[in-house]
Amino acid sequence: MTVVDAPTVRYSSEDIDRDLRWWAAANYLTAAQIYLQDNVLLREPLTVAQVKPRLLGHWGTSPGLSALYVQVNRLIRRTGTPVLYVTGPGHGGPALVANTYLEGSYSEFYPDVTEDTAGLRRLARQFSTPGGIPSHVSVQTPGSIHEGGELGYALAHAAGAAIDHPDLLVCCVVGDGEAETGPLAASWRLPAFLDARRDGAVLPVLHLNGYKISGPTVMGRQSDADVCSYLHSQGWDPVVVSGHEPAAVFADLEAALAGAHDRIRAVQDAARAGSGSGFSGVGAQVRWPAIVLRTPKGWTGPAVVDGVPIEGTQRAHQVPLAGVRENPAHLALLEEWLRSYRPEELFDGDGRLAPDVKALAPEGDLRPGASPYANGGRLRRPLDLPDLRDYAVEVQRPGAAFAPTTHPLGELFRDVYRRTTTPDGGGTFRLFCPDETASNKLDAVFEATDRCFAAAEPGEDGISPHGRVMEVLSEHLCEGWLEGYVLSGRHGFFATYEAFAMVSASMLVQHVKWLQHSVDVPWREPVSSLNVLLTSTCWRNDHNGFSHQGPGLIDTVLPLAPGVARVYLPPDANCLLAIARHCLLSTDHVNLVVADKQPHLQYLTLAEAEDHCAAGASAWTWAGNDPGGAAADGEVDVVLACAGDVPTQEALAAAEILRDRAPSLRVRFVNVVDLMALLPRQEHPHGLDEEHFRALFGDRTEVVMAFHGYPRAVHQLLHGRPAPQRFHVRGFEQQGTTTTPFDMVVLNRMSRFHLVLAVLERVGDLLPGGAELADFCEQRLRDHHSYVREHFEDLPEIRDWTWDASREGRG
Repeated sequence: MTVVDAPTVRYSSEDIDRDLRWWAAANYLTAAQIYLQDNVLLREPLTVAQVKPRLLGHWGTSPGLSALYVQVNRLIRRTGTPVLYVTGPGHGGPALVANTYLEGSYSEFYPDVTEDTAGLRRLARQFSTPGGIPSHVSVQTPGSIHEGGELGYALAHAAGAAIDHPDLLVCCVVGDGEAETGPLAASWRLPAFLDARRDGAVLPVLHLNGYKISGPTVMGRQSDADVCSYLHSQGWDPVVVSGHEPAAVFADLEAALAGAHDRIRAVQDAARAGSGSGFSGVGAQVRWPAIVLRTPKGWTGPAVVDGVPIEGTQRAHQVPLAGVRENPAHLALLEEWLRSYRPEELFDGDGRLAPDVKALAPEGDLRPGASPYANGGRLRRPLDLPDLRDYAVEVQRPGAAFAPTTHPLGELFRDVYRRTTTPDGGGTFRLFCPDETASNKLDAVFEATDRCFAAAEPGEDGISPHGRVMEVLSEHLCEGWLEGYVLSGRHGFFATYEAFAMVSASMLVQHVKWLQHSVDVPWREPVSSLNVLLTSTCWRNDHNGFSHQGPGLIDTVLPLAPGVARVYLPPDANCLLAIARHCLLSTDHVNLVVADKQPHLQYLTLAEAEDHCAAGASAWTWAGNDPGGAAADGEVDVVLACAGDVPTQEALAAAEILRDRAPSLRVRFVNVVDLMALLPRQEHPHGLDEEHFRALFGDRTEVVMAFHGYPRAVHQLLHGRPAPQRFHVRGFEQQGTTTTPFDMVVLNRMSRFHLVLAVLERVGDLLPGGAELADFCEQRLRDHHSYVREHFEDLPEIRDWTWDASREGRG
């Protein structure tokens, strides 16, 4: 919605007085949530018994958040613009709860928290108490897509929500403590990636109250000129609102918000009309408005306690009066502080908000707490995916030919872009990647759209201000942009080098926690899953070396909420397609997909891949020496298992050696594509049931497994399975360098020869020629060692090995 020509509305003294009444009500309810369990409106003198036994919460940032909330309400009512309110200082949870209660949305989502005295009592009693709500701006808080407990991600989440939502204004509060984090520092780069023609806008409000929990903040101590110079250098055009006297601050803040909104709409109108600078890809970019808001920490709270300054210091950060149950003087100060807001003038005899204050709230979905942009499942529409048969790799015989595993996925993404593009040039699907889309063999997407860069210059191939592939050299931004994008109703993938996904691992963990709790919030509609593709993996970073070799994100995800976390290891391109389709259609999950970008042997037709991925794990009867097949539990001597593309190839090569040189040994070959299938069913919904698990792995059969990641990851999954000690896992052992592909598996003792030796160690007594076979493997390892150091490449019979060639003449 565009309201550029609306006349300037004078912010009268009567308007200020009414806004200050809302602010007083919000501040009062914020403090009441922290302190009170009864007598919430102070209809009688305050007693110790009416104060909570454990005082938890954060007061310091809350008054500033509420002041801005008041002005956001006024802006919405004046312009009709939908605003998403993102608060980086997540400690301000009680302020957001208070404001959504005042606007009425809280009681709509939680009908037992009624708009009366009884409801106010429930509101206060539930805060930071057992069975209640957390102290942060959590998933339970209406209007929120951002908790803020782990600092640094507010502006990235705000950006993700604004992308492809052309009418939306995201007002994002950045605390000065949060501004010290690395991810937030990178997030200021947003103007280089925001397209005024097709995206919404982000209005950052850098809230400088001077202190974090125990001392001053860097930007809080900088001059306005220095702060503004920094923001200006990042592409923003900031204005400063500063002060201690509420009426003056409110007047300045209202003017700043109104001016910022009108400038944003003017920029967008010019872009959408095809005029104005910075929209034709000639090196210019928009300089977006921003606000620097300086207010005291703990504003309107206790000024001095026991002779020690509180307001305007770090002491106001959490609970400014902590000893009220033990110290009668502090209890009296608390009551004096609470009564300073005049609750008797704000709430009537039944505990209902005064009508003149209530009237300040916007209506319906325009209330920030009721915004559908903060409950993205309301906006989400399932993807209309093309037929996977259009992208499938032809597999005439398993293991006969090589193909880049991720290339068909890039073609699928290309056509998803095409099918989801909207008439305004936006869409509902995005790929986020740290400057590696082409490197990761996903470059087919550039047939449908460009990379997004606002300052694109003529002659730069595949780069445009209107491109919709988001490449930025920050894993934090890619992850955060995608989180905001899916939480506000869209779909996407984050593709990155495997080792560097650990940069943003804690963000992924926080997102899992959000989704874990969202399923228990009935009004939260399901959102698209967060999909992370790890490629350029530890086994095939041929030219990058040890720094690029690390599969640790698997270990990070495995222990997380079983209702949310998924880990997939597709062995070939068709399995990757099947898994990607499942991920794109799923909701409320975090899907970790590990698939290398290099050419690998291809094994399964699309139909076979779909069945295999649906099963999670299955026996490849064509690869084993198992006369009875997987159903004949206990009829094999050993199970040779694998999970991952390189481990699958090495395990198949080991199976070939055993078939050729130990044909009497009965081997079952099992591939695991869904790592969570190894967990017992009672531990994870994707866990194999006992019957299926026994059909694959037996009860007592020795199992040698080649695994993509750290071996301990598999061992932790097998707890509770029959005789887990019989599983012997080979995987990445933190050995790496710049070397050949096969030398990597040798260094980590996961080569085909090491796997055969591991089999012989367990069942060698069943083989009359076991010692000779062990000697053969040891000699081949010595041959490899000499050859690669002389020729700088793998032995031809290793480098060119295929399953079909190795089985010629056997039928």
